[in-house]
Amino acid sequence: MKYIGAHVSTAGGVENAPLNAHKIGAKAFALFTKNQRQWTAKPLGEENIAKFKENCDKYGYTPNHILPHDSYLINLGHPEAMALEKSRNAFLDELQRCELLGLDRLNFHPGSHLKKVSEEECLRTIAESINLSLDKTSGVSAVIENTAGQGSNLGFTFEQIASIIHQVEDKDRVGVCIDTCHVFTAGYDLSTKEGFNKVFSDFERTIGFQYLKGMHLNDSKKELASRVDRHEVIGEGFIGLTAFEYLMNDERFNHIPMVLETPNSDNWQQEIELLYGLQK
Repeated sequence: MKYIGAHVSTAGGVENAPLNAHKIGAKAFALFTKNQRQWTAKPLGEENIAKFKENCDKYGYTPNHILPHDSYLINLGHPEAMALEKSRNAFLDELQRCELLGLDRLNFHPGSHLKKVSEEECLRTIAESINLSLDKTSGVSAVIENTAGQGSNLGFTFEQIASIIHQVEDKDRVGVCIDTCHVFTAGYDLSTKEGFNKVFSDFERTIGFQYLKGMHLNDSKKELASRVDRHEVIGEGFIGLTAFEYLMNDERFNHIPMVLETPNSDNWQQEIELLYGLQK
């Protein structure tokens, strides 16, 4: 079974995320547990936590279909010690917020070398950051999101992601989120049947489907291998509808949260219906 949803608003409190997901017919959802463009936030209140869990129960959302996302400011591979420590503290806080909400995974962008260290050193630093945070938490997996490779961001090849996973000590608490726009603009052409099959054969061989813990479903405003992260409405970008049809009929993508991050939130209900309509 496919669990399709969107990255919904938490305006007014995290407890509103399940309500907003339900309104658009989502079977899964993503959220920020704090402002994604700020380093710190006030702790989650007991009432917020209780209402979040109550609303999830009310609308049938379980932790394995919820994909929280951390702050965009965090860089777990930062080459400078003070900035790295700041990112690690913020990441730990994000994991702890997930713990309080009863969530079992946290999606994050791996990090950037800022052209100051080698890719290999940056990947080692990212893995070390994950290890440090997992040691101080329990029950929440660190879910690495593939990137488009924009700027000096790492995680745009399956090999880079595999390298991070290889260096994470607790393999049971690390996973991957594949963003369809990012994978396409990083150079993996999933727009045709042949290309789709090759991309995910490569994924299975290099990383393994056992690590797939979520997906972001986005078309792309930019061309294949452009290394530019610009999301587009499903079926209206360079990826096209064909890839999403293959995705919706492939059992390897069952039972994980698959969430839209497309530009027009007013259209999410229609996009969810479109995706389910592609099932045969």
